[in-house]
Amino acid sequence: MELSYCVVNTNGRELLLSCLRSIRDTHPGGVEHEVLVLDNASDDGSVEAVREAFPEARVIARDRRAGLAENNSLLLREARGRYCLLLNEDSELLPGASEALLEALRKDPEAGVAAARLLDPEGNSIPCAWRFPGLGTALAQALFLHRRLVTQSGGGETREVGWVQSCTMLVRSEAAEGVGYLDPDFFVYSEEVDFQRRLHGAGWRILHVPNARAIHHEQLATDRSGARRVVQFHRGRDMYMRKHHSWPVVMLARVLWAWSYLVRAIAATFMRGHDSRWYALHARRALRPGIGEGMRESAEAYNLRLAAARAGGRDGAHSDALASESPAHTPR
Repeated sequence: MELSYCVVNTNGRELLLSCLRSIRDTHPGGVEHEVLVLDNASDDGSVEAVREAFPEARVIARDRRAGLAENNSLLLREARGRYCLLLNEDSELLPGASEALLEALRKDPEAGVAAARLLDPEGNSIPCAWRFPGLGTALAQALFLHRRLVTQSGGGETREVGWVQSCTMLVRSEAAEGVGYLDPDFFVYSEEVDFQRRLHGAGWRILHVPNARAIHHEQLATDRSGARRVVQFHRGRDMYMRKHHSWPVVMLARVLWAWSYLVRAIAATFMRGHDSRWYALHARRALRPGIGEGMRESAEAYNLRLAAARAGGRDGAHSDALASESPAHTPR
């Protein structure tokens, strides 16, 4: 098997169907492939919709909600392809994307990852490759030079970068296996950064491939309905920093990141259409990333409700069975 398309979905039925249609419409001819869909305990009918519209896809329906790192690792282990194209349900491949990514890894045997240029739904390029987080990148953000000094997704030629966004990321299977896949301690956010940092440490190169293009609807980035995503974002980044940097660097980076958001919060109070409270929340969580409940806790609560519902269903079925049998077993 040459290529495995690996899609993770959490309650994104319509986006998932669009993603699968883009796979079907853009897959390069002559390349043996498979499509794997991991459904993360959705309750919106995603599994049934995929089985009806895309019977060729192999569906892995989880009965509990897990983090993206765990789910992508499961897909990488289950996949049979030499190369695995990791996709979020909110990604849509554009014509030639898979072929360009495959060509990049075939041409460079030292490359473990190749990722697409990402576009928003209006067709505008969005940042999708960066230098690895560290004291230098934190300082660049504090000086508001992040786009110039940290972002690496500009240009029109394939180039080596630090890390790429994982929503449309082709991975060499042997490379992923060699570093032990993604670290499940990361729930979501920074899990792909840690994964690529370990790949880089093992001698693999990370490539940004502008000729491969995909639309990303960025569900996580645009959902500002609560504080859980903010908590999880800063928790993940801080976990990465503690894993790969010394404690003094971690503490200084926290201060620099908090400062950058605090300045934005102050500026937002004077700018129409900007929410100063949103930036202030980022500033607090950047400085104290261990405070608050994140998306992991939300998933754990969801799993408890699922387990309780299943237990209630079993108890109800058992009681109904007893009631139906009682006339035959109860003396008159």
